[in-house]
Amino acid sequence: MLILCSPLEAAEESPVNLAPNISAGKYLFQAAGGCSCHTDTKNNSAFLAGGRPIETPFGTFYGTNITPDPETGIGNWSDEDFIRAMTQGLSPEGNHYFPVFPYTSFQRISRKDLLALKAYLFSLPPVRQNNLPHDLILPFGEQYAMMFWKNFVWSPEPFISNPERTESWNRGEYLAQALAHCGECHTPRNLLGALKPEMHFAGSKEGPEGELAPNITPDKETGIGSWNKVDISYFLQNGMKPDGDDVQGLMGEVIELGYQHLLEEDLDALAEYLLSLTPISNELRPDSAENSETEEY
Repeated sequence: MLILCSPLEAAEESPVNLAPNISAGKYLFQAAGGCSCHTDTKNNSAFLAGGRPIETPFGTFYGTNITPDPETGIGNWSDEDFIRAMTQGLSPEGNHYFPVFPYTSFQRISRKDLLALKAYLFSLPPVRQNNLPHDLILPFGEQYAMMFWKNFVWSPEPFISNPERTESWNRGEYLAQALAHCGECHTPRNLLGALKPEMHFAGSKEGPEGELAPNITPDKETGIGSWNKVDISYFLQNGMKPDGDDVQGLMGEVIELGYQHLLEEDLDALAEYLLSLTPISNELRPDSAENSETEEY
């Protein structure tokens, strides 16, 4: 039985136990939501072969091929290439990735977990499919803009366990802040695309693919403050809210591909962490009846 570990716990293990584990990597992949942005489901494309359009205020990004194909995917990546991409947002050639790829959260994942995740991805069938070029508004598609963003906007923060909290709470924080990267969708961004720290997890009208990402802080009026731990765990397993409404859209995919497979103790840990957050009042409503169906998760 795999329990997600923090980087501090992983560092204490002996080298003999640090060999990448494919089954552990699959579980970590599911904890990350199944990386649904890398599969163009609407066009029935191959699993993780890329091509999925991701609409943002900065233009349209396309999910990349992360199958182990050596020419169009990541099959030629070394362990260090993979870790550098996931923690620094750098390609093997040294190019800067755009933060639509959530390395800003993944940089908190432990080295052991990253190598296990890589082992799982490399166990999958390679798919030869070229990546599509992003269609971005100038100057956001330029490398110099990304260099500026990383140097002056992004502030990397490693995951550090809180000794004053329970082991379960720390595991929940690791899930939410690193692997599941909840804040990447559920936190509004400023004009430069950086997450607003004062509104962390308080929801965003401009979520992925134009969907409204709701407030998941424990505010009773505008968030999930009326939910209990069982409600949260059940929702992440089955996609059903306490009021009986079922989730649709991207969150539905994330649950189907990933969260429904999480262990009960990890679901409980995630719920414990979310309910411990400072409540933030932030009522979110679709701008018009035309996009009222976007508030799906």
